[in-house]
Order: sequence, then structure tokens, then C-alpha cells
Amino acid sequence: MNIDPNELEIAERYKLLIGTIGPRPIAVVSTISTEGKPNLAPFSFFAGVGSNPMTLLFCPANDGEGNEKDSLRNAKPESEGGTGQFAVCVATAEIIERVAVAAEPLPHGESEYELSGLTPIHCESILAPRVKESPVCFECETISVTRTNPGAPAGGNVVMGRVVRVHVEDSLLNERMHTDQAALDLVGRMGGLSYCYTRDRFDLRPGKQ
Repeated sequence: MNIDPNELEIAERYKLLIGTIGPRPIAVVSTISTEGKPNLAPFSFFAGVGSNPMTLLFCPANDGEGNEKDSLRNAKPESEGGTGQFAVCVATAEIIERVAVAAEPLPHGESEYELSGLTPIHCESILAPRVKESPVCFECETISVTRTNPGAPAGGNVVMGRVVRVHVEDSLLNERMHTDQAALDLVGRMGGLSYCYTRDRFDLRPGKQ
């Protein structure tokens, strides 16, 4: 098929994206409002950006009426009315069901931590909490927000952050900064309601084999 995305409905574009781009890593993003209320939400439009400085991004879309979701409202720079901070925790097989609960839309200001049963604990360098049950967390200061369609329903927002602190469970990391992938047991997002494990792995060196 040869598809012009401009001829599709918003929902059709979304289904095409999530059904063909995968598996996608899951960022469990924790933020705090300017009033001090925590928010938690998973995002699979998420990626690392670079290592010098250590930088990553996540992409919270606008809601169906074009309004900003709490994660964006909280994480955007102080100059735009946010706190300019967020924490990204990883989603593992052990906690993925609780992470999925945190994806349920709640009224502004209500706590996804309480709904999901995940535990907020203090970060060291930012005010937003992190998820106790997640074995890896990146504390971030927001660098920028790029809006692809400001104020539009499902408009994209790219939140880029500089990592200022990393928390990793001691048992997962060796002295060379190599992670025990089997023990970490990450999960990924696929299309529809589907997720995937990362337990079936193989190694390939760059170049011709």
C-alpha cells in the first residue's frame, strides 16, 4: 500500500504508527506540578538522544481537545509555567501491569501513584519523585519542548531533557557500566494492547558477518 497520511483520520495515523514502529521502549515519566502534586504516566514515544551530555526525550501528545496533559504541563520549562524537571523510570516485566494502570486518564491533580500502587520516593537532584519499584531512573532537567501542532487534538510535543542523575540497582551494573540485560527484564510496547518481553536476544557485531 502507498499511503498519504494526510488522507487518514487521526486515529488511523496513530494505529499505523504504533503498529509498525516497535518494539518501543517505555518511559514511566514522573513529574510534579508547581503546586507540589505528583503525576505519573507511561510513554512509548521515548528515546535516548545522546551521551554528551546524557540526554533523552519523551513525547506526550495533546488530549482530544488539544489541551496539554499533566506530564507536559509539569515538565515544560519554568518560563512556560512548568517546573522544568521530570524523572524517567524504566518499565520491567515485574511492574508492567501497575505501569499500565498509571496510563488511565485521571482528573487533573489526582495521583496515578495511588491508583497504580507504585511508590513515589525522593529524587536527589530534582523535586519530582521517582518510582521505587523501577530499578533504573534518570533524573532530568528540561532543555526544550518542541510542539508539532500546538493546540491541536493529538498534537505532538517533544520534551527533551538533560540527565542530571541516574539511579541503577547495584546488582544490575558492573564496573564497566555494562547492564545485566537478563536481570533487568525490560518490556516493550507493540501495536494495539500488545506488549513484548526482551528475553529473546542475540548479538551481532557491526559490519559483514
